[in-house]
Amino acid sequence: MDTDEIIKKALEEDIKNQDITTEVFIEPGITFKGYFLAKESGILCGIEFAKKVFRILNPKVRFTDFKKEGDRIYKGEILMSVTSDRTIFSGERTALNIIQRLSGIATKTKKFVDIAKKYGVKIYATRKTTPNFRTMEKYAVVCGGGYAHRYGLYDAFMIKDNHIRVLGFDLIKEKIKIVRKKYPNYEIEMEAQSINDVFKILATDCDAIMLDNMNIAEIKKALKLIREKRKDLEIEISGGVNEKNIIEFAKLKPDRISIGCLTHSYKSLDISFEIKN
Repeated sequence: MDTDEIIKKALEEDIKNQDITTEVFIEPGITFKGYFLAKESGILCGIEFAKKVFRILNPKVRFTDFKKEGDRIYKGEILMSVTSDRTIFSGERTALNIIQRLSGIATKTKKFVDIAKKYGVKIYATRKTTPNFRTMEKYAVVCGGGYAHRYGLYDAFMIKDNHIRVLGFDLIKEKIKIVRKKYPNYEIEMEAQSINDVFKILATDCDAIMLDNMNIAEIKKALKLIREKRKDLEIEISGGVNEKNIIEFAKLKPDRISIGCLTHSYKSLDISFEIKN
């Protein structure tokens, strides 16, 4: 779902047929000015989507930017002003919902990125996202310095444990040959949950290997084996990575680490919106 559609549906959910409070209590024809304010420090994300919210309600709305996407913001700073008619009241909550959530994801991602980059490791998002909100959440990860990974089941091949369990490595190996001819520009990644899996995956023509839910000792063995046999293979660590153990995994120096909590366990950044006339 593209971002315009997400925003329109969010407004429809909130306003439905009308914003009854605004229509009854606020007279038309009055100009109001609102300010987005940072109530805590973090990474700003979603300000451009917030503009779309207000533009849908009033194409003549005006904005003044004090900060831009990806900026580090600090408590007390003004982020953007919005000048509009009474529809400013109708768009306030939807705009805040987007900015607060995306800034929370970007802020969380930046913390992981700052640690991982010391070891030359990239931070990737996963598909563990809010239904219909993935495009925005992945965007926020990128805003925080991370990478989106695949956006869905359509833009890269990910052969996971259930595929392997059902098909077996021999059949998968043959099917990868077919994939290479039919989808030459698509990445093929395979999931390994044991050293035995790693041995079998190394016999295939995949591009990347995900070491999923392995402990540190197993990962060290896997990395040594992979780098001896397939130096071209992209190595990804995944499963249970969090703020407490990211350094431990980053020190192993895989190519990338994918982290589900970036988009499923984030805290929204505290941002407010104050209106004056």
